[in-house]
Amino acid sequence: MIRRSFIGLTTAMFMGLGLATPASAEDRFIIVQSTTSTQNSGLFDHILPMFTEKSGIEVRVVAVGTGQAIKNASNGDGDVLFVHAKPSEEKFVAAGDGVARFDVMYNDFVIVAPESDPAGVAGITDVTAALTRIAEAQAPFASRGDDSGTNKAELRLWAQTDVEPAAASGGWYRETGSGMGATLNAAVGMGAYTMSDRATWISFANKGNFKIVVEGDPRLFNQYGIILVNPEKHPNVKADLGQQFVDWVISQDGQAAIASYRVDGQQLFFPNASN
Repeated sequence: MIRRSFIGLTTAMFMGLGLATPASAEDRFIIVQSTTSTQNSGLFDHILPMFTEKSGIEVRVVAVGTGQAIKNASNGDGDVLFVHAKPSEEKFVAAGDGVARFDVMYNDFVIVAPESDPAGVAGITDVTAALTRIAEAQAPFASRGDDSGTNKAELRLWAQTDVEPAAASGGWYRETGSGMGATLNAAVGMGAYTMSDRATWISFANKGNFKIVVEGDPRLFNQYGIILVNPEKHPNVKADLGQQFVDWVISQDGQAAIASYRVDGQQLFFPNASN
């Protein structure tokens, strides 16, 4: 009876002081809003067990397009945001939805196509010249059309041409409204060009006769960032656990874990956190 009263009194003291009681083992998880590329590439399957083993914190990933991930995090539906659209990430922090943004890693985007390459763009290193030639040939182009980081990057590149792909929507320009893996499958099915992050392309199993036709333009650089969702604006955020994950990802251990992930001998992501 005395022990039960003591436990009740301790709990009441925590509540009276506005302090959270210690998290139970069942509560030691966080939700990370992230992109399909980090999930589809297999990166999270590689690095998250390392973090969980060290910290005891389970990471549950919601893998959607970057635009949707940012919307979800803006609604407080998550503890950490891990995406690849730096201007949108900076707006997220500026709006008070995130605490601080950190660079994590990079790779690049590529344009892939069937071996026949109907627009004849293979080997072109100016990505906007290649896109212009695809449009002039009215060769089918599959766009994610889902406000993802990849879609945002693609639209920025089209904006540097004289082509308005939206005007050709449903014709040679086809928006899938899907993630990267599904869009690659659609492109292979219809023999269309598409833009993919390199990590998902390397991991993609249904390549058929498709190959990379455009790569190497500096404008195809693809930076990823990580942000703790702001607990002052969203009180349900598990700030301590989420910050532990952010700290680990940008630490030497986390960066080494990212660098060690390879598929068919190829490194998919290149860590570049500045601690």
